[in-house]
Amino acid sequence: MAVGPSLVVFAIVALMAPSISLATDFIVGDDEGWSLGVDYDAWAQDKQFFVGDNLVFRYTAGAHSVYKVTGDEFRNCTVPSNSSLGSFSGNDTISLVTAGIKWYICGVDGHCEGGQKLKITVLDGAAPAPAPVAPDPDSTF
Repeated sequence: MAVGPSLVVFAIVALMAPSISLATDFIVGDDEGWSLGVDYDAWAQDKQFFVGDNLVFRYTAGAHSVYKVTGDEFRNCTVPSNSSLGSFSGNDTISLVTAGIKWYICGVDGHCEGGQKLKITVLDGAAPAPAPVAPDPDSTF
């Protein structure tokens, strides 16, 4: 029995599928974005972040900024002295490349103290694959 080219391609894709990691882009704050008045603890609470995912900070350029900081800088709302550690475009994507706790703050005076700060835990490995959907017994093929 001859094997068709489409069956070979399907077999290759099926074998590779477990090794393909699907990164997730998380829009920080969802529709409210990166701004004052958002509860970022509540936003992050039901999410799982994995190595390879991305955080996307959306805000009006010039009105806010994003700094990746240490735990102490986060607790004290201390902006790093090296401004090259910050992002300022208004559409900043930060790739999560290592596992562990990550901290981010807005560097505009008073914003971090006003709650514009995010703490997440990044898990090692890929996000679990979604559960397969059972076929509808009433459908016909």
